[in-house]
Amino acid sequence: MIRYKVTLAYDGTLFSGFERQPDRRTIEGVLTQKVNIMAKNPDPAIVVYGSGRTDAGVHALGQVVHFDFPFDLPTKAIYRGLNSLLPLDMEIKKAEKVSDTFHARYDVSGKRYVYRLDLGEFKDPFKRNYTGNWRFPIDIERVQTAMKDFIGEHDFSSFVASGSTARSNIRTIYEATAYLDKEANEIRLEFYGNGFLYNMVRIMVGVVVEIGSQMRPEHDILRLYDVKDRDQARRTMPASGLYLKKVYYEGEDPQHPTKIPKHQR
Repeated sequence: MIRYKVTLAYDGTLFSGFERQPDRRTIEGVLTQKVNIMAKNPDPAIVVYGSGRTDAGVHALGQVVHFDFPFDLPTKAIYRGLNSLLPLDMEIKKAEKVSDTFHARYDVSGKRYVYRLDLGEFKDPFKRNYTGNWRFPIDIERVQTAMKDFIGEHDFSSFVASGSTARSNIRTIYEATAYLDKEANEIRLEFYGNGFLYNMVRIMVGVVVEIGSQMRPEHDILRLYDVKDRDQARRTMPASGLYLKKVYYEGEDPQHPTKIPKHQR
């Protein structure tokens, strides 16, 4: 068996998330089906392992999976073969052969997410599946200042939705930035950290835009670390604006090489 690491992009609009579910169209379900077709439907079936789950409506520019394949094919054949089988809202960007000790989930050392926030007064029907919407006046400088309070190791208990299976809510954020794209009339918020909790980015965005619109004090994020109360973070921004941009593995970012300790996952 040959282990392949595959990087893929997808439009999450018509998927019920990443994880396989009965009678639902999911990223894992579609990809697993196509991988097994390529392998001539072996028994037992090939299992696809992802770097982590994305929710319904969330998009990916660089999701990563691995699977063990019964034939030693050139990576170009895996790349072309899968893309010939996949639907138009999924695309393989890269295929690599990796060691049989590599694991797409457990070897992750960091992830980078982007959130696109449309500032239009009215919802743009052509952007509704690809952005969140914020209709209130917002100060980009207040947003940028608030984003700095996310950087570092913190207890993100106020920023995790119920249903999380993580052993610990402590995570480290390496970068948190925001910039105004005037031409698109959007704010792009980017987060890079060693891991993210259930709905964490969408909750973080909800807090920071409220700060930008003076609905919260400028450094309210620091208070939320102390109170550890999900209800006080209030809103969860729509899934449509969220993109998994990149997954990092050990050795790919020398500045931040350490993955989350096992007891915190």
